[in-house]
Amino acid sequence: MSKSIIHSDHAPAAVGTYSQAVKVGDTVYLSGQIGLDPVNNALVDGFEAQAHQVFRNLRAVCQAAGGDLSDIVKLGVFVVDLANFAKLNEIMGEYFSQPFPARAAVQAAALPKGALVEADAVMVLG
Repeated sequence: MSKSIIHSDHAPAAVGTYSQAVKVGDTVYLSGQIGLDPVNNALVDGFEAQAHQVFRNLRAVCQAAGGDLSDIVKLGVFVVDLANFAKLNEIMGEYFSQPFPARAAVQAAALPKGALVEADAVMVLG
């Protein structure tokens, strides 16, 4: 089965040797997104702003692949401080509705560019 690379100009460009997403069949593997503003490529300020930007960035890549956040079946979330877990759940509730995707949320010692939160996902189309 062949793979195709997904790219959205409405999400930050990859900051390393990876693609924003890769589609194989009906499955799309979305790379981790941090709270970078896709217009100026700057990290937005604070956990809440970054979390919102992360989900907006993921949505843009989902849409470029022909789906939306509602098509995500697995979400991985990484935070530098689990004290933000309740706020993460609150913000996530603004972008996802039932049935919610499966999710892992883990604390990481550090994230790229000093980000406070990052999320990656697996999406199934159709």
